[in-house]
Amino acid sequence: MPADAPSAWPAMSIGEANAMLAGEGSPLALQDAAINGVSLKIYKDAPPTLRHILEASEGFGPRELLVYEDERASFESHMRAVEHFAGALKEVYGITRGDRVAVIMRNYPQWSVAFWAAVSIGAIATPMNSWWSGEELEFGLKDSGARVAVVDGQIFERIHEHWERIPGLENIVIARESEEERGDPRVRAMEDFIGEPKDWYGLDRIGLPPVALEPEDDATIMYTSGTTGRPKGALATHRAVVSNVFNSLTCQARMFLRRGEQPPEPDPNEQRSTLLAIPFFHATGAFAILVPALMQGNKIVSMYKWDADKALPIIQNEKITAVGGVPAIAWQILEHPEREKYDLSSIQGISYGGAPSAPELVSSIKRNFPEAVAGNGWGMTETCATATLNIGEDYVNRPDSAGAPPGAVELKIVDPEGNTLGANEIGELWCKGPMNCKLYWNRPDATAETFREGWVVTGDLGRIDEDGFLFIVDRAKDMLIRGGENVYCIEVESALYDHEAVMDAAVVGIPHKVLGEEVGAVVQLKPGATATEDELRHHVASHLASFKVPVEIQFLSEPLPRNANGKILKNELRERFTARA
Repeated sequence: MPADAPSAWPAMSIGEANAMLAGEGSPLALQDAAINGVSLKIYKDAPPTLRHILEASEGFGPRELLVYEDERASFESHMRAVEHFAGALKEVYGITRGDRVAVIMRNYPQWSVAFWAAVSIGAIATPMNSWWSGEELEFGLKDSGARVAVVDGQIFERIHEHWERIPGLENIVIARESEEERGDPRVRAMEDFIGEPKDWYGLDRIGLPPVALEPEDDATIMYTSGTTGRPKGALATHRAVVSNVFNSLTCQARMFLRRGEQPPEPDPNEQRSTLLAIPFFHATGAFAILVPALMQGNKIVSMYKWDADKALPIIQNEKITAVGGVPAIAWQILEHPEREKYDLSSIQGISYGGAPSAPELVSSIKRNFPEAVAGNGWGMTETCATATLNIGEDYVNRPDSAGAPPGAVELKIVDPEGNTLGANEIGELWCKGPMNCKLYWNRPDATAETFREGWVVTGDLGRIDEDGFLFIVDRAKDMLIRGGENVYCIEVESALYDHEAVMDAAVVGIPHKVLGEEVGAVVQLKPGATATEDELRHHVASHLASFKVPVEIQFLSEPLPRNANGKILKNELRERFTARA
């Protein structure tokens, strides 16, 4: 039992708490359902669609929803902007049910407007990584078949020269452009339709275009890197995205039951505020932060990019109650040399996922923020973010666990033949629940491998203990995670192989205290060929986003070590690198 837990903790088991929360009369009640032929537990009283959440957000009226630097938008002004932009998508651009609308920009207030406008009219919102290169964006836009892309100026510059190779992309809407656009009738400024955030409150109320949506309608495509070196678009329904929110709410409520307390009723006069330091284009940013904000009346304060120096005064001035995203952010706040100069007492929760986290992180949080609830969890793009959550005393007690699933989520550990393993046996993690995506867009081969009768085959190696807590021990897929960003090794290796001097290459993760991992590479050059580390790094940067570029490249004169099957022995290569602080 953790030292700071109530004396009777835990008051009930995970199973007992899940059952109580799933029972009749609970706002988190579950019921059995068959969805596309798959038997699932679904949330009985969850909003049917994202549009329902958007419409209900009107009730928060003058509360601030989005803050970016000196720009502020209330729930009401946000709704007005969404109505107008939804109307433009439908009437000006002819967007109809199932059409893809790409959203590619930094965490500006306009991101939220574009996302909610698209999903509210039955289109499929398709966020893309704003760090991607022009080549990567070209692939995503062609693969998704997006008819309209809503971008910022930087993204437009990146994709403009690729546009002629994206025949399905009919129009581009640019947010936050300071100059008149370039004479191309296919390009319009987003401000033409909704103005700047300060103008949104003055827009007329015109209502959302009439569209009938169902829970199983397609809502989003989120791109995740794949082992083939090309991103895969995970297609999620409205039910899946909404279920992610209810998974989190269940785990949070379970924390109180485990303490022997009743979960508190929401205080209508209290507003929680999140410092958003991760991108909206991540499942975490969109599904675990933005969607709950509209449902619960929370405020989101976003930054152009994460900067701990700037974050501390924002936390103080905006009375931020929740911070996190990835472990790197928590570490940088905790270890910032000027942290004591700021009033950070408003912080009630520090949570993260998406990268390996040291077990000592939770003890550091409790030591420095004794009143805050620390939490981490496990999920992936294919599970629409949250599948498990480990918070409160459970996290303190099991700091190396990703938590136990809520009642709607089933986990199992299987051996290579697909047989279910017992408690604490290590194997591949499979996950089933109403939050799972349905398929990979345009990828029936990858869909068949990953989505099996309602289960997501995760590629993660883990174990589940006798109390139901998940422990991730490794990744079966060849991937590393740098500060929350997935980097698939084969993608970087392919870029290295593209250099004329490289004969052999392998990419591995270098342990990093703050980022979790950084990208390292080992290469063997062709006989007589020459190349410097800087030259190879520049070559990779010309093909891939900057976070995928190796921070260190080592050269071998002999062949890279391999086993009898010809597979590179990456464990041996990892030993060549020194962990970084």
